[in-house]
Amino acid sequence: MIDSLVTFVVSMSGGSAALGIVLFTLAVRLLLLPLNVRQSRTMKIRQRLAPKLQELQKRHARNPERLARETSALFAKEGTSPFAGFLPMLAQLPFMWLMFRVATHPTALAGQTLFGAPLGQQVAGVVANFGLVSVPVLVFVLVIALAVVVAWFSARNVKVTDDQPDWMRRLLPLMPYGSVLATLVMPLAAGLYLLVSTAWATTERAVLASRPL
Repeated sequence: MIDSLVTFVVSMSGGSAALGIVLFTLAVRLLLLPLNVRQSRTMKIRQRLAPKLQELQKRHARNPERLARETSALFAKEGTSPFAGFLPMLAQLPFMWLMFRVATHPTALAGQTLFGAPLGQQVAGVVANFGLVSVPVLVFVLVIALAVVVAWFSARNVKVTDDQPDWMRRLLPLMPYGSVLATLVMPLAAGLYLLVSTAWATTERAVLASRPL
């Protein structure tokens, strides 16, 4: 199945697996755009309702069931749900799993490169095969550097609300850097997918955040 998918993606992109990964990632992101718009709206509503949510948490701290009902009712008045923000994440999981399988398949990306860097190899394997000072290693370094830049912009735009636990407010700004760590240990194909996906997501959040509710 994975081999067939890679063959299809490569054939649709003129024989380039790297271009195929980029186009497939953009297509998935475009497909999920309506859900992400809904998620952005939910986040804005949550930020606006943060004082009321804190008040409910204090008032019903000893009654979780009453707190859940009151919270749901508060969001229902705004025409949304406190769980609406999770839909885009859940919808992305099958695509992320599929891209991970493609990017880590032992034979699917055989012979496919990005400017001479093998898509199916990790940075350690590229260094071992081509040497530390080489074009393939430079390609990997560039992808990692771009991932760091995108993660930095993404971390700056992370929104936290007062109703979130302290540990979550500290963790959320660090989460974008997880893609950088993944790029360091995963094959180049996976790093390319993460770079394109996070760059789209960061830009999308910035655009949606500037829109009125």
